[in-house]
Parts: sequence; C-alpha cells; structure tokens
Amino acid sequence: MFGKRADGRLVRTLDPFQRIMPYLMRTRTDSMNMFEESIACRGMDDYILAKAAQGVQIEYIHIILATMVRLLALRPQLNRFVMRGRIFARRKIWISFVVHRSLKNEDAGTTIKLCFDGTEDIFRVAEQINKAVAKELAGRQGDNSTDRTAAILMKIPGPLIQAAVNFLLFLDRHDMLPQAVMEASPFHTSLFFTNLKSLGINHIYHHVYEFGTTGLFLAIGKERDLPAAAEEGLVVRKMLSFGLVMDERFCDGLYFARSLRLMKKFLRRPELLEMPLAAKIEDMP
Repeated sequence: MFGKRADGRLVRTLDPFQRIMPYLMRTRTDSMNMFEESIACRGMDDYILAKAAQGVQIEYIHIILATMVRLLALRPQLNRFVMRGRIFARRKIWISFVVHRSLKNEDAGTTIKLCFDGTEDIFRVAEQINKAVAKELAGRQGDNSTDRTAAILMKIPGPLIQAAVNFLLFLDRHDMLPQAVMEASPFHTSLFFTNLKSLGINHIYHHVYEFGTTGLFLAIGKERDLPAAAEEGLVVRKMLSFGLVMDERFCDGLYFARSLRLMKKFLRRPELLEMPLAAKIEDMP
C-alpha cells in the first residue's frame, strides 16, 4: 500500500505533464500505440548459421527475446507500468510467452514467464528459454505456476469466479497483491511475446491486458519475401515483420522511437548480444 509494491517502486521525479497522463488516459486500452516494422532476416540467418557451425543452436526466438532483455536493461523507462494513475519502475525484467505442446491437436498451449536481471548475454537467455520450454514440453498441462493458479480459480463455483477476479483486481490496484501471485501471473510482466511465425501467419497487434501490468506486447509473424530498395535497385529480401503494442503513458514518443532504433540494431547484428552487461541501467528515482 501507499505506493509500495513487491514488483516495482514508485517513480517520483517525473515532470508534471508525464505525471498527469495516466489520469487523462485511465486504461491501457485507451493508451495503446501500435507500431509495425519489417526487419531483413539476413543478419539473423547468418548469425544462426555461424553459431550452428560452432555447435551452438540459436533460433529466432532466442535472438528476439535476448534483444528485448538487452533493450529493457539499457532503456529502463520501457520497464515501467501504470497502476491507479501512478508510474512504477519494475525491479526486474520479466518476459511472458506462450508455448504450444503440439500444433496437431490445436492445443491451447501454456504460458511461460521468465525473470532476467538484464546482464545476460544471448547464450544465457537461450539457455533459460530452452530449459523452460523443455520442462513444459516434458510435463503435463497444469504443471507450471501459471496453470496451477488458473486451475485453482476454476475450482471456484462459476458465479463466484468473477467476484474472485474482482478481488484480485482490487488487491492489485491497492498494492496489496501478494508477491507470489504477481510472480505466477503472466500478466504482471515487462513484455508479453507471441510467435505467430510457428503458426504460419502474419503478425497481429495484440492488446495489452487490463489485468496486471503488461506495458509491451510483441508479436512476430511468418517471414515473407518483400521488395526492398538497395544500391543496385529494387531487390527481394526475406523479411520478418512484427507488431508492437505499447502503453504510451510511462514514457514519451521520442524515448520509444530511440528505443526502437536500438532494438532494430540488435536484430540486425545479434553478435552484439554476446557480450554480457556489467549491470542494467537503473531508472530515475
């Protein structure tokens, strides 16, 4: 209570205009900015092949999530969230993503949530992802903390489920939600990621959830051959498109724009992610 939360600290040194924005735009759906970009796959493909020649398996998901971990570590204002008109800085970097055990039987999948301190290189990020995915694929549905929390709620009689959810929302808005629930909830996260490439479809613009603290939602789609301008004229290149939805209340457009340029730099040159950070940059007081 009183601005103290287990998952973040109140940012107190904001300018007046930024402080008033969450009161003018009260919900995340009222505050969504949607951004679309296509990235040439050549840098990622070359890096994947080079690592494979060294006996190291790297995939697109490793590069993309390692990029986002590094971006959140270097651009701390992206790792904020809004609750009841106040802006908080997260203490750690959290990433949620969905894993499908099988695409053959239209399995709904399960959500994985990973925690990072921001200093990880791409190999440590890939190791964490691989271990978490292997555990999910080897386990039974309902084994992880996210599924267990949902299963507990669904044991409540139907008419009381909404009341239980409303109670959790009340606790969250008043900074009283237990830390264990926050850590189990995939909606209390720095970034939610979905990989529609594996489903063979293009990216979408996914809403940021009202429940929880999600401020960024990244969706990537299937690679496509698209025309692009080059020195030799118009060429066709393999491109990966993504849609990024952002809660605009916790940092300004210039900060977002510069952050997106840095994101594209890492995606084009994944080798830059091989050097771990000494420490992530901390947000303002």
